Amino acid sequence: MLLDSTSSTHPPHDSGYKLLFSHAQVVEDLLRGFVGEDWVEDLDFSTLEKVGGSYVTDDLRDREDDLIWRVRRQGEWLYVYLLLEFQSTVDPWMALRILVYTGLLYQDLIKSGEVRPGHKLPAVFPLVIYNGRSRWTAARDVSELIEWLPGSLKRYHPAQRYFLLEEAAVSEAHLTDPQNTVVNIIRLERSAVPADVRRAVSQLLKSLPGPASASLRRAFVVWINRIVLRRLMPGQEVPEVNELQEIDTMLAETVEGWTQQWKEEGLQEGLQQGRQQGLQQGLQQGRQQGRQQGRQEGESALLQKQLERRFGPLPNWVHERLGQATPEQLETWGLDLLDAAGLDEVFKAH
Repeated sequence: MLLDSTSSTHPPHDSGYKLLFSHAQVVEDLLRGFVGEDWVEDLDFSTLEKVGGSYVTDDLRDREDDLIWRVRRQGEWLYVYLLLEFQSTVDPWMALRILVYTGLLYQDLIKSGEVRPGHKLPAVFPLVIYNGRSRWTAARDVSELIEWLPGSLKRYHPAQRYFLLEEAAVSEAHLTDPQNTVVNIIRLERSAVPADVRRAVSQLLKSLPGPASASLRRAFVVWINRIVLRRLMPGQEVPEVNELQEIDTMLAETVEGWTQQWKEEGLQEGLQQGRQQGLQQGLQQGRQQGRQQGRQEGESALLQKQLERRFGPLPNWVHERLGQATPEQLETWGLDLLDAAGLDEVFKAH
């Protein structure tokens, strides 16, 4: 398996993912739980191993931090080529990149003597993991990027396909195995509020017990601290901890305070609007109406923030529903948000 970062500066998200996928259990869970092809059953995961590699791309930049995993399948090595994508836009040339990187992998195996003259090159399974919000629309096979050749020239048409794991497109039905570490990675990626993080952390504590899982637990701690919590709570001071249990304890103690702060921010925004309206309608009437409207608008603003964090930009109909909602509806929607897989489930039957 080869992990690649597209940015020369290597953003924290890239290094955090690299740390997680440097563990054999995560790679095994990825193949078992999300590839779903018949050949996976033939893999001997007890042979799964990470090997070193250094490649030179077409612009001669060293790819010093690449990681390669290989596993035995029916006695032969299979190389799993894993590319992690953190771009805000889809790369239309991904299929070509995969073709180039696979060639570099083969070239390195020949240079190192891993493959000798007269022997065939090992199989390579290219896999792209994409965690962007926009749907992946790039070609899956390099042949789709090349002008079609007529007649007998077709035989010279190159072809190579990659497997795509698009996190945003994974349905809830495929996230039912609580023991699968990649399931928990995706759930943490999708977390909209600190309570979501705490549920995933509690599950990781159950599925990664004992000294044998200490290194992987630590990798999750680093990623959750530096990426997940800072995304959810921008501007908040997140204390560094060393164990998942400490994160669980910290969240139990602070999630109520963080939620109250969100409410207060929303209430302040609503109260300000209420005060302005109150000045126009008379001081006494404005105070009473401003408090009531401000409280409701504050709760609406809080719910809007939570919805945007979980599902991204909201369609107009959601803004209309929030603007016309009663306090009881806002409370119900806020509770439904915790378990809903999509906007329709939040607002259904209310």
